[in-house]
Order: sequence, then structure tokens, then C-alpha cells
Amino acid sequence: MALTLAVAGHAVAQAPAEPSTETNAPALLEKHAALAGPLAQNPYRRPLFLESSESANTVSGHAYAVLDSPFNTVSTTFKSPALWCEVLILHLNTKYCRANADTSPSTLMMSVGRKFAQPLKDATALEFDYRLLAATSNYMATQLNADKGPLGTSNYRIELRAVPLPGGKTFMHLEYSYSFGVASRLAMRAYLATLGSGKVGFTQIQQGENSVHVGGMRGAIERNTMRYYLAIEAYLASLSQPPAQQFNTRLQHWFDATEEYALQLHEVDKSSYVTMKKDEYQRQQAAPSR
Repeated sequence: MALTLAVAGHAVAQAPAEPSTETNAPALLEKHAALAGPLAQNPYRRPLFLESSESANTVSGHAYAVLDSPFNTVSTTFKSPALWCEVLILHLNTKYCRANADTSPSTLMMSVGRKFAQPLKDATALEFDYRLLAATSNYMATQLNADKGPLGTSNYRIELRAVPLPGGKTFMHLEYSYSFGVASRLAMRAYLATLGSGKVGFTQIQQGENSVHVGGMRGAIERNTMRYYLAIEAYLASLSQPPAQQFNTRLQHWFDATEEYALQLHEVDKSSYVTMKKDEYQRQQAAPSR
């Protein structure tokens, strides 16, 4: 989980991630109005605003974006746990995702791993509870929660809120956050000092007299928040294609979009990504193997 990709950021630790305050349509529309400037003019070349925060034991990333899809399409997609899996599998580290609607709440069985092909037994399993927080004609909110994650991390939350905009567009807020303890912080530091060396996020911070891209755990959460946002964009863009072509369209769109931010997001070549994802998707569509 080069172009100049800077957004306003903070150089110090911030407050722990709190549940979203945009708990209704007026509040989310107010946020859209407040972000009118950054959404219209930013380094991403798309109507997107990205930010992150880190506290003593929590890190969170937020993506606010205007989607070219109508609200009904966005709402229908993310009210479905199974369609969440269609989105999440596009992420490079997602090895498997399958929804179980027979439980209450519904669950998503997900496996995450390395950025190359892996047997499921070598990946880390997460169980997300799916909750539909709100679903009206002008506001939708869903949340995925997992108690435990890889490397001793916990309290994973993926939350999506959306409202309709004029012209058949939708404004969304995607939040991705998790908690960590001493062991998981040390494991992340070891990763960032070796395999993750040189990896950065999107926010620029002051380091002495220089402006640099944020690294560490904030850099990691920003990269993955962006990957999840681009997966949403890719899924929605694919719906204009015939069903048989949609998955391949998503793969092409997601990879090409991530390459626009190669400094932060480039990991593998396109052929390797497409081949791996087709194999993983076929595994995902098969009968559950757990």
C-alpha cells in the first residue's frame, strides 16, 4: 500500500480519530462547501482533498471527493456488503474478500498480505462487521469495523458517507483508521526502515527549512486511503461497461490512476498487477475455503 503532490498538512501529532461529525446530509454538504476551493484546485487533477492525523495510538486518513456517479448508484453500491468486496479486492494488498449476509451484522471476511501473489494461508485474515448507518434519498453512511489486524493493530474502521450533488454527481467522505500498540508501532518502524524505506505520503510538512512529504505511519495511512478511494472511483467508472468487461475495466482504471501518483503508490508493473488480481478475483468468486 516524480509528480509534486502536496496538500496542506501538520507536522505534529494530532488528536485521536473520532467518529465522523457529518452524521446527516446538511453536515456533509456544509463540508463540501467548506472544501470548495481545495476540491476545485489541487495537485491531484481530480476533485479530491486528502488529509491524515496521528495520535499516540491511532492513525487515520480522510478522502473527500466529488464523484462523477449519481447518488443512487453510489448508495446502491455501498449498501451492499458483497459490492464492498468488489471494490476492496482492487487494492494491491487485498488478497480475498467475501461477504456473509447471514450473520447479524453482516460480515466481510477479508485477507490482506504482500504486494505479490500469495496463498491465503500466508495472508492475514480480518473480519469486518458491516453496518448501514443511514440510507435515505439524500444521505448514505456505511461503516466496516474489525477488532484485530496485522502486526498487532486493532480497531480498523472504513467509513463512507455520501450526499447527492447537482448535475448527477455525488460528494463522499471516506475515512480509514486503525489503532496500534507498542508492538505494532515497533513492527511498522522496522518495516519503514527496510522494505518501506523511502515511502512517503501526500501531505507536505516542514522539516527544518525544507518542505517534504510526510512519512512514517501518516505516510502509510495516506497511501492506503488514496488506494481505497481510487478503488471506489474505478468500480464506479466500470459500471458503464458491459458486465463481462467491468472487472478488467476496474483493474486498468485502478492501476493507471495509481501510476498518476507514482512517487507514493508505484509498487509493481501493470502486467503483474492485472495477472495477480485476476487470479485473486477468481479465488474470491469460488466457494469459501475457510
